[in-house]
Amino acid sequence: MSKGTIHVTIDGTSYPCRMTMGAMLRFKRETGREVSEIDGRGISDVAVLIWCCVASACKADGVPFAMSLEDFCDNVSPEDMDIMSAAISEEKKEDTDPKKA
Repeated sequence: MSKGTIHVTIDGTSYPCRMTMGAMLRFKRETGREVSEIDGRGISDVAVLIWCCVASACKADGVPFAMSLEDFCDNVSPEDMDIMSAAISEEKKEDTDPKKA
C-alpha cells in the first residue's frame, strides 16, 4: 500500500483510493479541466475526482476495478463522498505541508 492510501468500500468491496498523477490525468480527460480548477461548489467534480483516484490507485496496485463513473456514483452516498473528499484533502495538505518536509 502506498503512502496516503485510504480504502473505500463500495458495494461490499474495499478499494484503494489516493491522489496520483494518473488520477489527475483521468480527471482532465473526463472533465477537460485540471484538478486545480475544482472550486468546491459542485459535488460532480468531487465525484469524478474520487472515481479517478480509486481507478488510478486500483490500476497501480493491481486491484480489479471496472466500475464506470455512473456505477460508482450509484453506489456511493453523499456522506461517503464527504468522507472520501476529506481524506483526499488531508492527504494533499500533508503532502504540501512544509513542516512535514
